[in-house]
Amino acid sequence: MSRRSDQRRAAAFALYQHDVTRRELDDVFDTNATTFTRALAYASSDYASDLDGVIERHAKGWTIDRIAPLEKAIMRVALLEMLHPDAVPAETPIPAEGAIDEAIETAKEFCGADAPKFVNGILAAALREQRAEPAPQTDG
Repeated sequence: MSRRSDQRRAAAFALYQHDVTRRELDDVFDTNATTFTRALAYASSDYASDLDGVIERHAKGWTIDRIAPLEKAIMRVALLEMLHPDAVPAETPIPAEGAIDEAIETAKEFCGADAPKFVNGILAAALREQRAEPAPQTDG
């Protein structure tokens, strides 16, 4: 499992299993899980309340508890890399659009028919929101 997209998918599946079974993350990783996969899943779990707030803010009419666990895990992984790129060490961070594309592809393959559109809508809205925020001011 060397492709980063496969590793992101593995992180989402680990988060999903962690949420559904309530087992520790260490207990749900595949034996061949990479360091990147583990770091991504742990960081997504650490930031879960922040990421869930973003998801819920853009999921019009949906509470976080109504969103399917796998869709939520997929979005958490994508949002982590979009909003907190320094949370996981990566030689080349994925652009936000790439994170969204990978999340949509994962949803197409593993979730219901409406999931890709739902995931795309929430992640695209989060990206628009992020890009609309003013840059931090620095004393220069």
